[in-house]
Amino acid sequence: MKVTNKIFILFFLALGIAGCEKDFLDTPPQDVLVDETYWTSEVNVKTFAYGFYTSYFSGYGSGYTWGKYFSGQSLNDDFAPTNPPRFTQQVPTSGGGWSFAWVRKANIFIDRVQGVDMEEEAINHWTGIGRFFRALEYHDLVKDFGDVPYYDKELAENDNEMLYRERDERTFVMDRVLEDFRFAAENVRDNVENEGQEVDRSVVLGFMSRVFLYEGTWQKYHENNNEKAAEYLEAAKWAAQEIIESGNFSLGNYREVFNSLDLSGNPEVLLYREYEEGMVTHSLNSYNNKEPQTGVSKDGIESYLAEDGLPIGISTLYQGDKGIENLMANRDPRIYETFVSDELRINGVDPNYSTTGIATHKFLNEDIADEPRGSSNLNPTDAPIIRYGEILVNYAEAAYELSTVGGATFAQEDLDKSINVLRDRPGINLPYLEVSGDQPAVNGQVYDDPQRDSGVAPILWEIRRERRVELMFEGFRLDDLKRWKKLEYIDMVQYPDINRGAWIDKSNYPDANLESLAVTGGGDKGYLIPASAEEALRTFEDPKVYLEPIPLDQITLYRDQGVELEQNPGW
Repeated sequence: MKVTNKIFILFFLALGIAGCEKDFLDTPPQDVLVDETYWTSEVNVKTFAYGFYTSYFSGYGSGYTWGKYFSGQSLNDDFAPTNPPRFTQQVPTSGGGWSFAWVRKANIFIDRVQGVDMEEEAINHWTGIGRFFRALEYHDLVKDFGDVPYYDKELAENDNEMLYRERDERTFVMDRVLEDFRFAAENVRDNVENEGQEVDRSVVLGFMSRVFLYEGTWQKYHENNNEKAAEYLEAAKWAAQEIIESGNFSLGNYREVFNSLDLSGNPEVLLYREYEEGMVTHSLNSYNNKEPQTGVSKDGIESYLAEDGLPIGISTLYQGDKGIENLMANRDPRIYETFVSDELRINGVDPNYSTTGIATHKFLNEDIADEPRGSSNLNPTDAPIIRYGEILVNYAEAAYELSTVGGATFAQEDLDKSINVLRDRPGINLPYLEVSGDQPAVNGQVYDDPQRDSGVAPILWEIRRERRVELMFEGFRLDDLKRWKKLEYIDMVQYPDINRGAWIDKSNYPDANLESLAVTGGGDKGYLIPASAEEALRTFEDPKVYLEPIPLDQITLYRDQGVELEQNPGW
């Protein structure tokens, strides 16, 4: 069963859910799938479970919609758009993500599985799957809103006392999420029928490392709760370590993870979404190659090390940024796997320009680029959902952060099983990162990046750099800045390099009209400025945006039931 072949599943999933709303006195129709007659076999249980996949594993999206990857996720410091997206500006009237529909679906699933005629092992496996998806949904809700009401069972539509009640504390909810993940890690199968396209134990562990790295660092930096931070970071480290020590995954060519027509059997991929011509396709290759694109910021491109393993501010190998050849010379090879390294694509010169001149090709499959399936919304390249590269950076960060809140001392061994595995990737071969006291080193040379945020320890700065580079344009950066309490990095006034691109000399393009193209200094030479209007610049002024506001209609709805639903701070 392909992950992408779930459109029909959503259809009768909706029928099944509708059946859950039926009055128990009604007689189930014989020709319609309803709750009373559906839960008869493991095949049906498995089919229902697939209904969660399209919600949580969007991959590259479908049709013309954005998925998790590339510039659909441009509210961060990696991208430099001409019209920078903003934080939420005002409390929405309705919507806004305050919904527990997927929690309800997970609770229905968990409940119904218990009565299916299956072996105990199968019941435990599918219960674990249900609890896994419930945990993912609550992580998303907590990430957006902080405190939320926790439900672990299906509620009746008229149970207003339970439906409308005060929020539970964030740590209470995340403790329940941890319980769900632990149950899933103990009971979800190691081996599934469709490896790489179904949730198995490795997928559970991978998301467990992601979720509790987020929550552990949130507790440390936002709540100053080192006890909870340690508990959650220990869970993240353990989950990542389980995957590492399993020996089931390894690293191959970096870019093949993102531009492949077939990810089956790829040793780095824990879970992927398969696309197929004529069934489900996406637009990422077209966005990446045929159309104007939001480019990487000067700040983002400068995060890549020189090939000697040193930051560009101190490496003698760095050739400067006057011209694409100099900018790309002697750099971390992942820069060449992620960006077009032999030309600038400039507005007024190229129709498929980048706002910063530096174009992305991480996701481009050149073999189909000029075919119909390489353009429009017909792209069939498979999308990684979770991969081993992320697990390695999750481990490194969790291990370091845990050492700061009472855990084991961070050691060279931690780097050698994580970041240095990434640097050993075929085609990368960067010098190993070393620990020298509390300082980073390469080849025995201790260093400190002159661009380091003074509020971030030197080793942690390098771990965060590795994460940024390894996961560039994969949809993690905004969440990372939120959990680190570093949203100020997105302020374009305070950090002007996130609104700058490549250095250009307009006189090098005599046949192009580049008069409207803004560069630093206002002349013909300088760094491209994508957002040139002062009123377009994004600023970070109010920490309230770390959490989303609760929609006004929900506050009114709860108040009508006698419950005062407290709005998030500052909104």
